[in-house]
Amino acid sequence: MEHYEVNQYSVEVTCANGTYLRLEPVRDHIVRCIYAKEKPKECPSLIIEREHFEHQLISVIEEKEKLMLISGTLKLIIDPADGSVSFFDAKTNRRLLQEGKKELSRIDVLRYTTGDEKPIIDRVKTVDGERNFIKNLREVKDHEAYRGKYHFIWQDENGIEEGIYGLGQAEEGIYNYRHHSQYLYQHNMRIPMPVLYSDRGYGLLFDCCSLMTFEDGQNGSYLFMDAVPQMEYYFIAGDTPDRVIDGLRFLTGRAAMLPKWAYGYVQSKEQYYTASELRDVVKKYRELQVPLDCVVQDWNTWKPGQWGEKQVDPDRYGDLKERMQEINEMHAHAMVSVWPNMNTGGANHTEFFEAGYLLNDYSTYNAFDEHARAMYWKQAKEELFDGGFESWWCDSTEPFSGPDWGGEAKREPWERFTMVGNEHKKYLPQEQANAYALQHAKGIYENQRQTTEQIRVLNLTRSGYASGQKYAAMLWSGDTTASWETLQTQIIEGLNMGLSGYPYWTLDIGGFFTVGKKWQNRGCSCNQDSSPKWFWQGRYDEGIRDRGYCELYVRWLQMGTFLPMFRSHGTDTPREIWNFGKSGEPFYDAIEKFIKLRYQLLPYIYSMAGEVVLHNATMMRSLLFDFGSDHRAKNISDAFMFGKNLLVCPVTKPMYYEAENTVLEQTEKTRPCYLPDGTDWYDFWTGQRYHGGQTVSADAPLDRIPVYVRSGSVIPMKQGMQYADDPSDGWLEIHIYPGENGTFTLYEDAGNDYSYERGAFALTNFQWEDAGRMLQIGTRTGSYEEMAVNVPMRLILKGAETKEITYTGEAMEIKWA
Repeated sequence: MEHYEVNQYSVEVTCANGTYLRLEPVRDHIVRCIYAKEKPKECPSLIIEREHFEHQLISVIEEKEKLMLISGTLKLIIDPADGSVSFFDAKTNRRLLQEGKKELSRIDVLRYTTGDEKPIIDRVKTVDGERNFIKNLREVKDHEAYRGKYHFIWQDENGIEEGIYGLGQAEEGIYNYRHHSQYLYQHNMRIPMPVLYSDRGYGLLFDCCSLMTFEDGQNGSYLFMDAVPQMEYYFIAGDTPDRVIDGLRFLTGRAAMLPKWAYGYVQSKEQYYTASELRDVVKKYRELQVPLDCVVQDWNTWKPGQWGEKQVDPDRYGDLKERMQEINEMHAHAMVSVWPNMNTGGANHTEFFEAGYLLNDYSTYNAFDEHARAMYWKQAKEELFDGGFESWWCDSTEPFSGPDWGGEAKREPWERFTMVGNEHKKYLPQEQANAYALQHAKGIYENQRQTTEQIRVLNLTRSGYASGQKYAAMLWSGDTTASWETLQTQIIEGLNMGLSGYPYWTLDIGGFFTVGKKWQNRGCSCNQDSSPKWFWQGRYDEGIRDRGYCELYVRWLQMGTFLPMFRSHGTDTPREIWNFGKSGEPFYDAIEKFIKLRYQLLPYIYSMAGEVVLHNATMMRSLLFDFGSDHRAKNISDAFMFGKNLLVCPVTKPMYYEAENTVLEQTEKTRPCYLPDGTDWYDFWTGQRYHGGQTVSADAPLDRIPVYVRSGSVIPMKQGMQYADDPSDGWLEIHIYPGENGTFTLYEDAGNDYSYERGAFALTNFQWEDAGRMLQIGTRTGSYEEMAVNVPMRLILKGAETKEITYTGEAMEIKWA
């Protein structure tokens, strides 16, 4: 066998079919794979951090007309005939993945231009903002690239199919992608990720930013890539999703730490109209003593007719700095909506146009140009950031989805993919059609970091891509419809986003659109438009006046309590707590209870946030993460782990009311919950203990969803907090759930600066030894400015007496009889 070259870190094979294959282990469980028509080259990547590669020594052996590569924990068998590879665990010799064929076909990549003609612009007002459609664009060949197809040969064993997960967030609510198809393109309610996770213990990350499709059906099993210079992907072995995701973050970048207040309650709606109204919302929450950390300004801060301008309307926001200061004095923060597209004639648009920094829709700035990104930040800083807004809501970051955002009937999946995908390719490089939001987030993050290190970046964005976590981009699922079916699918989409390796994901609590047929009640300034919209199909025309919607909202908020960001938002009907009644009334009380629960759990949640940054952890966890060997648990898609300790079982069916205030008679107020095997579980509300491996009927009245705590858990909590940094009564509660050994590490830092990157944070380890009924508190490691040295703690062991101690940072042992 002659046609291969080996150096100490890689092997390159010239295949019999004339293609090239390069294999390069970059960590002990990660292999970089390049399949190309020409000799493989180093192509620029928008998502991979190659400077962090840990090159591994390899050995290559010829074996029966094939090559065997051994490196780290992996063994690879390479077929030089076609470049296909089989990946094995080197220790057990278990095959993890067998590749099918790989295909590359040459294409002409087109560029769209008006040439010497003046653009003919059709300016259209849509529900999703004002859009430019250029009527006289024509195609011009720009360069050549390839379409790629990567074929799978699934490893089904003993009658159990290999499960395939990930691919980001879509709309259909598909949990396991076996026997399904999916279209990977950016759209409102669609955030693709070029990542697959297999329950056989591996993941695949494709370094591809073009449009893609996944197919597992009668036409075969493959991933299609619309335009690539070569096929480049990474095989990541891991016996758990955590191990695979650790590899994904190694490749795409460590997550940035969000401000601590981002984990509190965020109140938003479409829309507030003045700076004073934002202040008044915070003031009312403080008067009601309902916790709150952030209020959000949706679109329309600009002057009339100047869509997308980052200069505020002085008639409504002339007092912005004063009102923002008042919000800060109430220990709260504000977020503002910004858009990548602008109307002609505004100062921001004119500046971009004159600098040549607009894409050829003559509306959207070119986020792929670092100078354009710097100009965008300069404009956002001048009145919004300097005016007191501390965080960003980057809306419509898939700016070319307009052709599909209208009409009565929802188009076929392939039709939507083609329509929206082609619109993106008119204005973006074909190889980067999925990457606009990523580059936009990069500009916000890098330029704010250059401006100040004292305020952490937080970017709530409707679209994103792999590696966006390093730019502090919190993805949200888009403009969803208020229905029980949507609530069910949103849980599944969140699970797959987590299995795609992305740690920051949230949604609009209550669904964005509540109205269906009664168009007169529409928000978004659309109550004069009677035309049906396929996406404006809420089940609750009267919004909060419909008890059916109030019940749905409560259940959605209860689920949202256990997401990385806890945020209420939507149009058509208001969302603040006082719109659902008053204290002593059931909907109000249920909402208040769960907002307060979020703050009780904040020490646990912020410690998870530290795990995300320090150890590449995941907050919203499919049961695959922790119970992959329990075949029943791993197939559950309507429950999830919040961290490694809390099992959350959302209620996704009405129990009290249907739409139009229809009372449900004789409905059981319970929910069946499967408790995974291998551990015991405690009912969070009652303390009752259950053995795992069984289904229990859990009480689920309006003010409760089933939540269970894994035995051996050590969970820090605090009572009485009104905001994330509220010292409350000072007591830190440590809740211990006996039954097995357990550990937890409390993470603390300054909360809103970047000193943590320089080591300014503190870790305190709690270890429960069940047999000896002893809690060991380790020596606190690290410190940060204004850290409390002496911490009063209540140690609450379930079924035993509560102990009170003062922790000084020195190691302690506390025993119970």
